[in-house]
Amino acid sequence: MEDLYHYYDASTGPFRNLSDLTVEEAETVQSELRLRKKGFASKRGDDYLEVRRGLEALTRKLFVAKGGRPVRQFPHYMTLGSCPWLLEWYPQGRLLQIPFTAFQPDTISFTYGDLFPTMRLQDGKPYRGQVYTAAEIETVIRKFGLPQVWNRTGAHGPERYIEVQVWDDSPLPSFAGMPVREF
Repeated sequence: MEDLYHYYDASTGPFRNLSDLTVEEAETVQSELRLRKKGFASKRGDDYLEVRRGLEALTRKLFVAKGGRPVRQFPHYMTLGSCPWLLEWYPQGRLLQIPFTAFQPDTISFTYGDLFPTMRLQDGKPYRGQVYTAAEIETVIRKFGLPQVWNRTGAHGPERYIEVQVWDDSPLPSFAGMPVREF
């Protein structure tokens, strides 16, 4: 299985999560991002946080139904395999590369593509609305390939990576202090 990658901005550090904040705190942070007009997060719609929390709750529910054992209420986000263009989302993009084996398989879920289009688009693709376990995503990859390979530029739809939802903080501290790649 590929390594997992976490992309973030150097000014905030890794594994900072809007969903961990109260609704009011998250709205304040999101408003500040919009005012600065820097990075991908500054372009999010006014309903972003409400939609995000709803999608996260649905994803958690679907993961639990498949035997997942989330520890966190809301996930941290990573990608399965590298996706260097994600560094462009951040004014000072950084990444952490973490071996898949650092995680208990029942504490990570996967969507074929970013959570938002995966769970919201209704275009008949079989992976829409689906949350996968570690065992299941391997079958999906064999069938469809890695999006960051066949859709590097996004010309073929919104699937540009496999998103990993990390539902447990316990493996993260040993990696959060690791040297990061600077770009």
